[in-house]
Amino acid sequence: MPVTSEARIGLLGMGNVGAAFAELVAARADAVAEISGRRPMIAGVLRRDEGDFDSILGDSEIVVELIGGTEPARDYVLRSLEAGKHVVTANKQLVAQHGDELFEAARKAGVQLRFEAAVAGAVPVIRVIHESLGATEITKVFGIVNGTTNFILTEMARTGASFADVLVRAQELGYAEADPSDDVGGADAAAKMAILARLAFGTAIGLDDVAYEGITDIQPDDLAYAKELGLSLKLLGVAERREGGVSVRVFPCFLYGGHPLAPIEGPFNAVMVEAPAITEITMSGPGAGGEATATAVLGDVVSILSGDAPVHVPGERLEVVRDVASSFYLHLEVADRPGVLAAVADVLGQSGISVRSVVQRGTGEEARLVMVMHETSESAFYAALEELAKLDFMRATPRAIRVIEEEFL
Repeated sequence: MPVTSEARIGLLGMGNVGAAFAELVAARADAVAEISGRRPMIAGVLRRDEGDFDSILGDSEIVVELIGGTEPARDYVLRSLEAGKHVVTANKQLVAQHGDELFEAARKAGVQLRFEAAVAGAVPVIRVIHESLGATEITKVFGIVNGTTNFILTEMARTGASFADVLVRAQELGYAEADPSDDVGGADAAAKMAILARLAFGTAIGLDDVAYEGITDIQPDDLAYAKELGLSLKLLGVAERREGGVSVRVFPCFLYGGHPLAPIEGPFNAVMVEAPAITEITMSGPGAGGEATATAVLGDVVSILSGDAPVHVPGERLEVVRDVASSFYLHLEVADRPGVLAAVADVLGQSGISVRSVVQRGTGEEARLVMVMHETSESAFYAALEELAKLDFMRATPRAIRVIEEEFL
């Protein structure tokens, strides 16, 4: 394809991802020109000690935002869209928290807002949902969307080390930030799932609509017992249609060995999309790192230069469903005396909860009961958990982790 002109890019942010993107643009400019007929070039860079936003805006056709955070990124992105500039961002919190405002600004200006790199790094899940499955009624999107937590859980299971010790190791290797709270607390994954739900279901889902938990309370013995039960632990994000509405959640959960996400280890991401017409599609790959994210950003630039259709803007808002059905792993530390297991079973039975499997270990005068429940409503299970905590033979607060029973065998 003949090259018609340069495509001038204003780059906001020059951290790891920004630097990797600038290098990638220089290295792949000829390839992009062959695909799109436009040769990309960095027209200006804004960072703490360099550049002027207004000058960069006036000299750019596309603005790439890699600052992170919500301010001043939101202000820069809005001003860019309102000025008629296409915008590419890797900022998941910005899109999750201010998506409605940004999409509307892009629509009014007739420009594109793209954000493939905001979810799952180099895994092209947004492009697949938007383009390949654009006419398909998607019922569920779920997966491992945070590489930091997947690395930590993998290492805890492999070595038996504590969460705190493995977190230090993750920081040393560059898989975890100096302040890892968004990752290990679940907020990072929640923002990504809000974005995926927005696209998959065509509804305005924000970060406040996502119920999320992190992995900070996971104990090594939970992982040890899980191995006996044939389970592996992941931090999972789930967005699905439920009862005429949508449910969007992030939570640590156990998977049986036959599940496609069970083998995904280390700092990798994997996302599954389910729909009646396709059954399911699984995509996996590196979820973090400067080069992987920069590759996704450049992919969005190519889509804009090639004239691909803009990302869909959500329509009517669907009801958010909070109480859903789930299976659970339950860890109880109890006095080792007759009648304990029967009393536990009675409390569970009164709530209509049935047990799939049990592991019991004596520890002197105390014992540990580890159970996996069949699927039940979360409200019923947690009500039963409150009753169990009141029993006089309980020696510690009960611990519960969700379990996905599907195995896709």
